[in-house]
Amino acid sequence: MEDSSEDYGNYSYDYYLEYGDVEELKVDHSQKEIMHIISVVIYIISIVLGLIGNGTVIWVTAFKSKKTVNSVWLLNLAMADFVFVLFLPFYIDYILRDFHWHFGVAMCKINSFVSVMNMYASVLFLTVLSIDRYISLVHLNWSQRHRTIARAWVVCSCIWALAAVLSCPALMFRDTVRSHNKVVCFNNFHTWGGYTAAMIHIAIVALRTTVGFLLPFTAICVTGVLLSIKVKQSRGSVRLSSFSKMVTAVILAFFLCWAPFHIFSLMELSIHSSPYLHNILKAGFPLATSLGFFNSCINPLLYMLLGKKVRRTLKRACLEITKSSLRELSQSISATEVESVPEVQQESLPEEPVASSTL
Repeated sequence: MEDSSEDYGNYSYDYYLEYGDVEELKVDHSQKEIMHIISVVIYIISIVLGLIGNGTVIWVTAFKSKKTVNSVWLLNLAMADFVFVLFLPFYIDYILRDFHWHFGVAMCKINSFVSVMNMYASVLFLTVLSIDRYISLVHLNWSQRHRTIARAWVVCSCIWALAAVLSCPALMFRDTVRSHNKVVCFNNFHTWGGYTAAMIHIAIVALRTTVGFLLPFTAICVTGVLLSIKVKQSRGSVRLSSFSKMVTAVILAFFLCWAPFHIFSLMELSIHSSPYLHNILKAGFPLATSLGFFNSCINPLLYMLLGKKVRRTLKRACLEITKSSLRELSQSISATEVESVPEVQQESLPEEPVASSTL
């Protein structure tokens, strides 16, 4: 296995390489570097927009808007995405060092656990938000009886707990290994042998693809289609132009950002029978991962730009801050002018006796 240790990386399929020819699986370095540079740029954009966008949504929903069920969903979604982008600098450092991890095995596990947990939480909150909006608008009587802020927080707690449980494989299998003066952080399935490692890998990919993409995407699409049908059937009694745009944008953003990542994850499974896919996976997986992470900074922007209530609250909050700043500036200028008057008078007092004595 030592001969193939150079091919370790941030990919869970590398354990297959002990059965393959390492020399035939070398990656085109120029292509790999271009993909990695693009992924780093996407990570940096995700950090900047994610911190600003999610921070703004947290500030608005937690302190500036009325407490509602929708604000609870948006607050938790923004918190998940905010924590998610906080750990992106570790991925940037890892890629820029040519996949050398120098933060230790504990941080390798924690970083992966937190990132995966917030990925699951973000996707699940997005799903619950879409389903809840459909129920609150289509099944109005039921939602008025059962849809409360307290129950929304209970659902949020369950989502965080489920996301933590689904992320436990990162704590179990994430490991580091030193190879050719580099330490890599990877999913270590080697302890259980080739067949067992393959089964564990397949189970993890199947769980991640099903819970992290297929079920949420299906739920979002179904609720979006049913809501659109309901709007058409209402013949103008229900106007959801802003909401319909937001739902469509969320569905497209979710699909475009996460589909490549999960396609590559499914391609991982075929590496057991076709190791030559290693070149494609090695070059493209970082870019696909960065696109999935980019969804965490798109969500708040969509809700702020296309959600009327969020946009109205944000405008009101910005106006209040502007007025408060202008008021403080005006008071500061007035206080400065008042303080400067005695100083002028005191400076002129010694001059009057001198002038009178000369006369």
